[in-house]
Amino acid sequence: MQLKSYIRDIPDFPKPGILFRDITPLLGDSAVLKYAVDRMLELCEPLRADVIVSVEARGFLLAAPLAYKMDKPLVPVRKQGKLPFKKHSASYDLEYGEDTLEIHSDSIGPGQRALIVDDLLATGGTVSAASDLVRECGGRIAGYAFLIELADLNGRKQLGGEEVVSLITYD
Repeated sequence: MQLKSYIRDIPDFPKPGILFRDITPLLGDSAVLKYAVDRMLELCEPLRADVIVSVEARGFLLAAPLAYKMDKPLVPVRKQGKLPFKKHSASYDLEYGEDTLEIHSDSIGPGQRALIVDDLLATGGTVSAASDLVRECGGRIAGYAFLIELADLNGRKQLGGEEVVSLITYD
């Protein structure tokens, strides 16, 4: 299946010079979404994760069905101020700004292996911050899974050599 044909390019969003990769056409076709999740599952099962960590917000759309199919807990990583309990925070740079992510401090146990899932890998700042949060909780990184990777932005270099799974790559 040609998953790229279900990704819509939106120029100059969220600001001039950024080419946004819109996944809503993929999400809007149940057969394509099922194929993408099943393919990610196939590639991620060998990573032996104990928990699935997902980055707000589009990452939730892929991580939830993966966690369900893998029978693993789902740990949300949210933007600052969205989690109600004790938490760890990590700030990071985006390709178009800066942000802070948070995780509940009790969401990952010592030594648990976390698979970090997001919709897109660009510069790696977001998932690097999520990785820092996993480690701050005492967890270890099992690997990373993305629907889309923007290879020319070299985000993999930020991920410390851990296993990276991407279904769609743009050079």
